[in-house]
Amino acid sequence: MSARDYPRPSVSVDLVVLTIVDAQLRVLLVKRKVYPFKGSWALPGGFVRVGELPDDQGEDLDAAAKRELEEETGLGPDRVYLEQLFTFGKAGRDPRMRVITVAYYALVRPDLAPLVRAGGDVSDAEWFEVSTLKKMELAFDHREIIEVAVDRVRGKLDYSDIAFELVPMTFTIPELRHVYAIVTGKEMDPGNFRRRFNRMIENGVLEKAPGKRITVSKPATVYRFKRLA
Repeated sequence: MSARDYPRPSVSVDLVVLTIVDAQLRVLLVKRKVYPFKGSWALPGGFVRVGELPDDQGEDLDAAAKRELEEETGLGPDRVYLEQLFTFGKAGRDPRMRVITVAYYALVRPDLAPLVRAGGDVSDAEWFEVSTLKKMELAFDHREIIEVAVDRVRGKLDYSDIAFELVPMTFTIPELRHVYAIVTGKEMDPGNFRRRFNRMIENGVLEKAPGKRITVSKPATVYRFKRLA
């Protein structure tokens, strides 16, 4: 049997790009310029490129995600954290044809968020507060994809240094605690968090950084994740 004898659904990649702006967890949405859902807000993304020749199978999924990230946001993959999230393939999710999408999530440091610009087949790009999305009509099944991504990031806070991707290069203990509270949506007890913070130092995840942060009361010690050293 030849390849023509098998069904050939299209494959796309969608990107849930998250950051913290003005003490809010935000997701990047782009306004579509083309059908379907023309004029609607959607996640950045696009189709995986397939070669035209029989022996050319096109690009890998990770390569497609990195390309779409740069084309539609202007952010190079070397500047953000990018990880595969989940595959969404419910029939009818795209009115044009059968499309299976492999979703990725990207975490952008707050100082990089202003550098985002719209590109590709989108007319605008904006950071939206995650908590306000329930009131918005989004294209395709992108609301569900965002919910899965946020749950994944919240879960990884407990066993990884993923918070590194959402803080400046250096930070104080209260600043890092604030990031945890913003992402989880729950206030963090200062005493419990300090114990957690100390464990991260003991485990070699964090270390003191040069300099101090000027605060209202007194200069505060700043820290950094050790992989920045």
